[in-house]
Amino acid sequence: MKPSMLALLAVVVSLALPAAAERHMMQPLVPADKLAEARGLRSPLPSSPEIVQQGKTLYNGKGGCFNCHGKDGDGNGPVAAQLNPSPRNFQHHGFWRHRTEGEIFWVIKNGSVGTSMVGFAGQLTDEEMWSLIQYVRSFSGEHGPGMMGHGGGMGPMMGRGGEMGDMGHRGPKGSMGGCEGAGCP
Repeated sequence: MKPSMLALLAVVVSLALPAAAERHMMQPLVPADKLAEARGLRSPLPSSPEIVQQGKTLYNGKGGCFNCHGKDGDGNGPVAAQLNPSPRNFQHHGFWRHRTEGEIFWVIKNGSVGTSMVGFAGQLTDEEMWSLIQYVRSFSGEHGPGMMGHGGGMGPMMGRGGEMGDMGHRGPKGSMGGCEGAGCP
């Protein structure tokens, strides 16, 4: 086969292969037997610009989070294309809407089964992990802290009291990205 034909074949095959997809937003990150424990965790740190800055320094340095999750938290870091499923997109408001800060802390500390997310318990202190959460939450703009809050979040498919049911959130309104429904700020 001619080199030009091989190159064309390689392009066709690469286009036909499915790209790594991010797991569905509602899929839990914490194993079922650890979920109640994780949801009960609360950050001991006050919300502050200094803590966010500490988190940013860790995200881009010691934690190396940007490698997978990207400089802007969009899940498109330098190694993201090699991972399946792809890293979480922290800019997506649904990510924050359905998780507590305790769940995020648990995953940073212990990792996420079925993904390339490893636990950082041996590399980062608990305080460093909590500061990372404050920084990572900033990627989602108005939806991060406003939706998840300090220890808030509702968990997958859960109502405000922890019961199953309608969350009263209908997502984006119009083309400006606003929000409508009882679950919106």
